[in-house]
Amino acid sequence: MAGETSPPPPARDSKSPSSSPKPKSPAAEKSPSPANAGSPQPTTIAGILPAQHWVDAAEGQGFDDADDASAVVSSTASLSASILEYRKIHGRTYHHDNDTAKYWGSNDSQQNESMDINHHVETLLSDGKLFLAPLDTDKVHKVLDIGTGTGSWAIDFADDHPNAEVVGTDMSPIQPTWIPPNLKFEIEDCTLEWTFAKNSVDYIHMRLLIGSIADWDFVFKQAYETLAPGGWFESQENNAVWESDDDTLSENSALGQWGKLFANFGNTIGRSFSICDDGLQRKAMEAAGFVDIHEVEYKDTKLKEIGEYTQVALEADIEGYILYPATSLGWSREEVAIFAAHIRREIRSPDIHSYYRQKVVYGRKPS
Repeated sequence: MAGETSPPPPARDSKSPSSSPKPKSPAAEKSPSPANAGSPQPTTIAGILPAQHWVDAAEGQGFDDADDASAVVSSTASLSASILEYRKIHGRTYHHDNDTAKYWGSNDSQQNESMDINHHVETLLSDGKLFLAPLDTDKVHKVLDIGTGTGSWAIDFADDHPNAEVVGTDMSPIQPTWIPPNLKFEIEDCTLEWTFAKNSVDYIHMRLLIGSIADWDFVFKQAYETLAPGGWFESQENNAVWESDDDTLSENSALGQWGKLFANFGNTIGRSFSICDDGLQRKAMEAAGFVDIHEVEYKDTKLKEIGEYTQVALEADIEGYILYPATSLGWSREEVAIFAAHIRREIRSPDIHSYYRQKVVYGRKPS
């Protein structure tokens, strides 16, 4: 699948990874479920393969340690303040769990590197553009980047628009300190009431909060109320499902099971990992009152450069993406590493032509 792991630039404006550590004994350490104690546990979805399947397959395929390019590494995050009281799962750190914040991706340096590479992928997808909404940049004075992550998008936007005040928000303080003078970062949970003044922002950007939001209508309504009349809101999301148009990706492959793993996890935590298929962005925009709503969907596997960068981004931290969802099924650290090795083998395979869908939806608050 090398060179074909990600979609190309938008084709239309629609209406609408070869080895692993040897397995331990069956008594290998298991991780407690990340779900809240006492909460009901949803039934495992049909078709998801157990962890032992990947252990047995690894033995049959002659996996060895030499090809397992990345290991689950320990965090370098400080725990000195309450905001940094991160959860740890098998040595990886995650945002502190509470009633609303359920972000499933790691927030340590290894995951951050993957996110920075992925920012380059997203920019390539959009032909180098940081936004698709038809902004009159001379009239854009204040911008919000919701779920800014490492802040790459906010930094680029602030550099390109020095006269605009840019604010990036996230639940984890993982952003750099060397930033443009017109940019600042704040700790915010976008699933709670927003603290920004109503009608005060000209453009709001939100990207890749998949699996993080239970109530999309609430979040989009907060964006609507924060925007000034005539302001634009832009949301970019993807499905956590790998697809192929030529049947080179089987349901029982590691990449084929990726989507089932995340769908099962989504059922457990009450968050969607199929945002594009569910049409959540447009529905929430319409419910909030946005007008002039446009959708741009990315799919297919034609642009080699994007595929190569997507592979690099994923291989930078496969474990960081799947660890939390897999441990929700009771998988051990070793079983997660073996599954990750299968994924690594598949994304390197030129015989698998896979991609995942992404969708940008933007709309305007009426003047």
